[in-house]
Amino acid sequence: MKLWWKSGAPWVWLNAGAVAISVIMVVGLIGLIAVRGLSHFYPTEIVEFQVGDPELGLGQMVMGEHVRAETIPVPVARDAGIAVPPELGDGELVTRHLIKQGNRDVTGNDFAWYADLQMTEWQAPPDAMRLERREWGDFYGYPLRVLEDGEVVAEGEGLWDTVQSRVARANILYGELNRVERNDVGVISSEMEELRLRERALQRDPDIEPAALQAQLSQIQDRQAILDQEFQVLSSEIDILRRELYRDTLVATVTGGQEVQIRVGDIVRAVKPNSLTLTDKVVEYLQQFWAFVSGEPREANTAGGIFPAIFGTVTMVLLMSMIVSPFGVLAAIYLREYAKQGPLLRLIRISVYNLAGVPSIVYGVFGLGFFIYTMGGSIDQLFYSERLPSPTFGSPALIWASLTLALLTLPVVIVSTEEGLSRIPSSVRHGSLALGATKSETLWKVVVPLATPAMMTGMILAIARAAGEVAPLMLVGVVKLAPTLPVDSTFPFIHLERQIMHLGFHIYDVGFQSPNVEAARPLVYATALVLVILIIVLNLTAISIRNRLRERYRAASD
Repeated sequence: MKLWWKSGAPWVWLNAGAVAISVIMVVGLIGLIAVRGLSHFYPTEIVEFQVGDPELGLGQMVMGEHVRAETIPVPVARDAGIAVPPELGDGELVTRHLIKQGNRDVTGNDFAWYADLQMTEWQAPPDAMRLERREWGDFYGYPLRVLEDGEVVAEGEGLWDTVQSRVARANILYGELNRVERNDVGVISSEMEELRLRERALQRDPDIEPAALQAQLSQIQDRQAILDQEFQVLSSEIDILRRELYRDTLVATVTGGQEVQIRVGDIVRAVKPNSLTLTDKVVEYLQQFWAFVSGEPREANTAGGIFPAIFGTVTMVLLMSMIVSPFGVLAAIYLREYAKQGPLLRLIRISVYNLAGVPSIVYGVFGLGFFIYTMGGSIDQLFYSERLPSPTFGSPALIWASLTLALLTLPVVIVSTEEGLSRIPSSVRHGSLALGATKSETLWKVVVPLATPAMMTGMILAIARAAGEVAPLMLVGVVKLAPTLPVDSTFPFIHLERQIMHLGFHIYDVGFQSPNVEAARPLVYATALVLVILIIVLNLTAISIRNRLRERYRAASD
């Protein structure tokens, strides 16, 4: 036994066990997130049953999707308003079920608990439908007829095919309407704002001649008149699209027989889950997941997609990488290769190491005070004075969020690059110098290329940390809902002054600030899974680049 301990084998097994436990925990966490997030998009069976007081009889009909069940003690059930038979003692348990019954505009609640004591046997009617709407959440019921301008166009046989075709038509019209309102009208509005600011700047200019002022103002007014005409044309087009979008109406019944009219233009998707085959369910699942990844959020982020958050996260991380890479590498090269060794340099290194442990919210406060109020305010005073008091760069924006994250991850890049430079053997430097190369040539043509894999390691760590940060971003550029993306077709195409959405903040907002907790719960897991996948993809890309560089310079050194 003593020889076994002295051989070091126990420590090897201890390290292997720790690694195995860590891997199991990571895989288990990702698996939990994946199961709870991805299961949200699979079509769930619609059930229908009656509920009521077991002593007074059944009465209310309920339709919806079963979310989950839980077992509670009888006293808790009585406190929750559940009618419990007297023969059940306080020590016994009652099972209740959470049903997503939708129809918020009819019932007022999306979700409700029902005890199995009050429920009849569940039925799965094949004609039950679920409508995903842009407002008021999901709708559950039975289709009756389709109206076009108040006239019945489909009823009975062929009704569902008509519903699907009309919903598809409405989604096309909604996309066209959205494009005209955001792109075409947005371009005109942006140009009108630029003309207004230009006119304001001319009127403030004390050095301009009256004749020149009048000529330029006349040009501005002529251009404004043209833009007004174009806006009127677009307004007419928008009115036509709106009339076409809301032309059709679907009449449906809810449980109890009440008829409800739903504008087809408000329907995103219509499906009958109980009548779908396995293949249809898989197709529906993929379509739902793609809509989640590529769509825009709705209903206070409790419905719709997360594409703006994905786009904002990727844009911010890429911009942060372009900022932190040169500064971190140059700082490390100076500290390692050029700076004079001494107490001051040791103090600087200690400061860099300590900066890596500073809480991220501190960087957010610094970014708010220095980048936004100081730098952004100065830029507005120098270049955008005609826009004041409305800030341009003096408010939270993409550029300030990227700079704050670059500052936060700078110590990681510096330390990794220094470690890479220190691993280059001195014989490589001496050999280069012996062949007649200068110190600068040795550094940039021999040492730095060999240290590139270490630099990429620093970038991998920086990307992983930056993509998951939330606290500082809440202060310097990330919002709950961003009206536009930071990249569009309007000059200069990349708008660094715009605010963005972020997956990390989206998870926080949906999980802790949502008005509809039950509807937001699966979206938290789904968004977290997308964020993890995004970080893995970014890291794998950086790792692939690092490995290629390592093989390249290893082959060159051989």
